[in-house]
Amino acid sequence: MLKHREIANWLNPARKGFKGDPFYIVPCPPSLVLPLGAEAAEDGAASIDLRLGTWFLSMHQTRTPLLEISEPSELSRRLRTAAGALGLDESARDVLKKHLIFHIRDGRLARSYHVRFGEDFILHPRSFVLGVTLEWLRLPSSLGGYVTGRSSWGRRGLVIATAMGVHPGFTGCLTLELANLGDVPISIRPGMTIGQLFLHKVDINGKDKSVDQSGFSCKRAPQLGRPQPDEIARKLANASL
Repeated sequence: MLKHREIANWLNPARKGFKGDPFYIVPCPPSLVLPLGAEAAEDGAASIDLRLGTWFLSMHQTRTPLLEISEPSELSRRLRTAAGALGLDESARDVLKKHLIFHIRDGRLARSYHVRFGEDFILHPRSFVLGVTLEWLRLPSSLGGYVTGRSSWGRRGLVIATAMGVHPGFTGCLTLELANLGDVPISIRPGMTIGQLFLHKVDINGKDKSVDQSGFSCKRAPQLGRPQPDEIARKLANASL
């Protein structure tokens, strides 16, 4: 795990190899700008504070009957079987489009909110929302990391995804999964420190410069994404057919 001084050295444009495989945090925390002040150099910190961005994404609870993980699900298979037996193919398609989640675009599943600096976003008890970091990051191929929440917020009921992994080469703003587990509403505001990023070195073979190429890279606003079952999951799902 990297401490403040090592992180600052990795961010230094004068570092050997920086041009070919850079490490960026924009805006860069003042505590990581070289030369480090005496307080930053001696505090023993081993994380980067992350600030809350201005975009949020929340689910339409009243418009979403269920969230199916994959297609075909047990429900969709039963509907299609019934439609075939009754000769209701046309009607069945209309039902599937209206009620099954994989026929609904993300724009109808969730609503995006832009909150300006100085304004608040209210997270109600037992509610869940996707946020995003203010910082835009680009990790080099030899660094990985994970994001955790801050204990000062966790003790008030606000938690974010525990140990969310950040792969080598990730580029973009990090999506934050925010949940209020408390009994009172919590006011959160863009620009406030919301989490922390821990970094560690990654063992690589020779000149391996492979980087994260997931669909969540290069995003400035939170995205829902869509779970995709692998071949083993498909075979297991069809085993009882």
